[in-house]
Amino acid sequence: MSAARKTDADRLLDAAELLRKKNAELIDHKRTINQLRRDNDTAEKIRQEIYGLAAHTMDPPAWISGKGVRNGERGGPVTIWSDFHYGEVINPDEVGGVNKYDRRIAKTRVTRLVDTTIDLCFNHMGRSKVAYPGIVICLGGDMIGGDIHEELLATNDRTPHQSVHDLVDLIGAGLETVASKFGRVFVPCVVGNHGRSSKRPRMKQRVYTNYDWSIYCSLERDFRKDTRIKFMIPSESDARFTVYGHRYLLTHGDSLGVKGGDGIIGALGPIMRGSLKVSRSESQIGNDYDTLIIGHWHQYITLPGLICNNSLKGYDEYARLMLRAPYSRPSQALWFTHPEHGITAHWQVYLEGLRTANQDKTWVGWHAQH
Repeated sequence: MSAARKTDADRLLDAAELLRKKNAELIDHKRTINQLRRDNDTAEKIRQEIYGLAAHTMDPPAWISGKGVRNGERGGPVTIWSDFHYGEVINPDEVGGVNKYDRRIAKTRVTRLVDTTIDLCFNHMGRSKVAYPGIVICLGGDMIGGDIHEELLATNDRTPHQSVHDLVDLIGAGLETVASKFGRVFVPCVVGNHGRSSKRPRMKQRVYTNYDWSIYCSLERDFRKDTRIKFMIPSESDARFTVYGHRYLLTHGDSLGVKGGDGIIGALGPIMRGSLKVSRSESQIGNDYDTLIIGHWHQYITLPGLICNNSLKGYDEYARLMLRAPYSRPSQALWFTHPEHGITAHWQVYLEGLRTANQDKTWVGWHAQH
């Protein structure tokens, strides 16, 4: 029936139907909002009642704002510790003999990570007596291997609960050592996908149903009386903070809105597409940032606006057999944020030596032309 031929009764019925649909949508929105509020209330109660912490973590400490820092100084070191996959076992026979991993090796690598980070910052940045305002250590998720796949359940040398217990002590000791050297430590934290307590990834209640979140809250509880170490544990999967005005967005990297890769450029394609998608979606809601920090992809990549971390566990069976990815030494990313120049020096903190030692110790060599 055309609009011109509709009677007043027809128009009244149309208006009533439209109103019914709008009311149904409103009820659905309210139900969603109430569910989200219940989820947040539950997370807050867990922090308060189980961990004895405030419902929400405090704002980032004032020292990372850069106030009072001279532009000629080195700036502040920032690093990310992620993809430990603690509890997982890598059999060297299944990766061509280039890597081995278990809980004993994980502990050795964490110790080397802490010691090498300190060495690079204080002994390889020019002056013998360099001073820093503190250090930012991002905990980027996938701290445990978890039992999310059947093969992990069959081969892990630690259960998720045992891994959580071990890592609270292991990471805690590392933070204590770093704090004793740098004076102040800021620790923003996000969860990964391997620490989830469900077989399939979940979007609702994603954070506080994750074992990574339990590790972070336990660490925050252990250091709650230590004024040197401050944690930022958001109730969502992203953490936003600034260092000397440089805006960072930390997320694990599994939720970039992309999948896959190919045998030529590997994960670089999806990582760049995902980085653009995250930048666009965050900008639309007023969460612009300068640099995205991610893990998950087990590759060290630095590009304008992006820092992708490698893994502690190193080359594994999936990388070798499923992806045919090139070998990569286990490492973690370290860089410096300057108050005037932004991000400056980049380092890979290597956790193992070269697979084959270089026999030629000559500084520079060349082949004579005939």
